[in-house]
Amino acid sequence: MPPPNPSLVQILKQPELALNRSLPEWDLLIRQARHSNLLGRLHHGIETTGVLGDLPEQAQRHLIAGGNLADRLHRSVRHEISELNKAMDKAGLPLILLKGAAYVAAQLPAAHGRIFADIDLLVPKASLGEAESSLMLHGWTMPPISAYDQQYYRRWMHELPPMQHIFRGTSIDVHHAILPPTARYHPNPGKILADSVSIPALPGVRTLSPTDLILHSATHLFHEGEADNALRDLSDLDLLLEHWGTLDPENFWNDLLKRAVEQQLGRPLWLALHFADRIFSTDIPARVQAQLDALAPSKPGKAVLDTLYDRIFVTQHPSTDRPGASIARKALYIRGHWLRMPAHLLSMHLLRKAFAPDKPKRRAAAAPDGPEQIRPN
Repeated sequence: MPPPNPSLVQILKQPELALNRSLPEWDLLIRQARHSNLLGRLHHGIETTGVLGDLPEQAQRHLIAGGNLADRLHRSVRHEISELNKAMDKAGLPLILLKGAAYVAAQLPAAHGRIFADIDLLVPKASLGEAESSLMLHGWTMPPISAYDQQYYRRWMHELPPMQHIFRGTSIDVHHAILPPTARYHPNPGKILADSVSIPALPGVRTLSPTDLILHSATHLFHEGEADNALRDLSDLDLLLEHWGTLDPENFWNDLLKRAVEQQLGRPLWLALHFADRIFSTDIPARVQAQLDALAPSKPGKAVLDTLYDRIFVTQHPSTDRPGASIARKALYIRGHWLRMPAHLLSMHLLRKAFAPDKPKRRAAAAPDGPEQIRPN
């Protein structure tokens, strides 16, 4: 018998558990999925399992809408990839995609139902000027930001200020590394660039190698310290790990562990595998778990991380809030900054931001809750 009210995570892993849910249960589940930017992924799993037609019509409408939103976004992303490829070609550079755009371009399982607000790409630091100039000639510009923010990005960060297309409004983030030069860990961007792989269906377009794609996803998740998309990003890792872990289990896991140590990213990898197993029950071989023990924090440190992240790897919908959730979000936000910047720079930056006027954030591709609710007939 299925549990009386399975969580969103349980249904993502076992879509057949979606059967026999009441309309009030569906109302809450869809709100949670939409709030987490996981409604499209929930639709994909349920549709693939073949049980979509057995669900209440009201639930089907919301799920199909979530799938349609992801499909439209992916069509838009593929068009932007084509335009970005032209810009990079003019600069004499390949287009190396990261995260969501990479999953879509390479047709990886983590693309299923994936929505995201911008396209991330990676260029050599020595070629930033050429890349920026070519992108500007092709219509991407930088919205006005303060002189301090310009300096912050260009001096301390691993990316240019965000760029936006003047006609289409699409946003891109141009990276030259996967962590800032001021960060505690120092992965070698040259090795990441050198080991990038081509996407056969898209000449000139590349993405990171499987191990680097996972390490970057893990590093981004556990260094940003932002809760809104944390569950979605951990779901990405669950799908990627099981995909490559199934295709070539012996070599993949060996290569992943070796690469993590080589790139000083053992701790982010431990965090990724620990919480993928803890939250999604990701299939991780016992021998890999044993080798990861050497990368784990102390028992008190692990207990603190479990306490904090157990409050983050939920839907961030009010229905799943646990005591201390607000404190956990703030603590992990500060932790992310602390990992990216030394104490003296971090204190200066936080003081500067504390007294600067707030600026509007870019909106995610989906609103937390849609206008329509599911009501019992």
